[in-house]
Amino acid sequence: MSARLFVGEARIEDRTDAVLAEGRGVAYGDGIFETMRAIGGSIPWWPGHRARLALGAARLRIVLPSPECLDSELHDWLSLHRDAVIKLIVTRGSGGRGYTPMLQAPPVWMLIASSLPPPLRPGGLVLRWCDTRLSRQPLLAGIKHCNRLEQILARAEWSDTGIDEGLMRDTEGDVVAATAANLFVLREGHWWTPPLDHCGIAGVCRSWALRAFAAGERRLTAEEVETADAVVLSNAVRGILPVARLGDRVWAPHPAVGDARRRLAAAHPAFAYPAFHNASNEDAP
Repeated sequence: MSARLFVGEARIEDRTDAVLAEGRGVAYGDGIFETMRAIGGSIPWWPGHRARLALGAARLRIVLPSPECLDSELHDWLSLHRDAVIKLIVTRGSGGRGYTPMLQAPPVWMLIASSLPPPLRPGGLVLRWCDTRLSRQPLLAGIKHCNRLEQILARAEWSDTGIDEGLMRDTEGDVVAATAANLFVLREGHWWTPPLDHCGIAGVCRSWALRAFAAGERRLTAEEVETADAVVLSNAVRGILPVARLGDRVWAPHPAVGDARRRLAAAHPAFAYPAFHNASNEDAP
């Protein structure tokens, strides 16, 4: 893993530990982040990531680096890490007593590059239901803020290597997403995904799939997921992932899932076969 640290629009080459330790990102999770798939020195979905970053910054009233600085530094970073998982973290920076934020504080932000994780299991994902519930908080719904404790607690529920992911419901019982991916179900020939007006992350791959598949949003119960004709997860680093089993329910390969993956491969070069099967990341919806 490689990382580069900035305060405002200046790179920080020394005292990096002090800058991070004094910041509100470490103290309170007061920040936002994007996890992105780079291929050939570019991020094909960068406009979508940038838009969600801007939405999160506006919602939390965090100052962003200028678009020119962000683009320039990202371009330089991608010249060094052409095929990688790129994480961009922007925090409010330092200052402010206790929880009181300094609304105009220069942001402390980072670019991080990690290698692509190993291939996913062949045949489809094996899922479980998580006991940990997502809290409803409309102010945070949709954005990718740095407080992921609910997902961490959910992921800590199992250590079985035979389980790939867990599905999470909110405190009212509605299905929301997986711990690190969005959810789509196929019912009677139409794709559906849960709305994210109360909680959850509006994934960049999810946004692409909503348009590409003319998918709809609707609240889903656990029973409606388990009785769907097909189930997939979507993730900006991993793409469209078929689900083979959820608890006792088993799904055979479905033509609509194959079609969805082929359409994604045509739209995004990172998901073209065989690279399609060589991407996995736990925090990149």
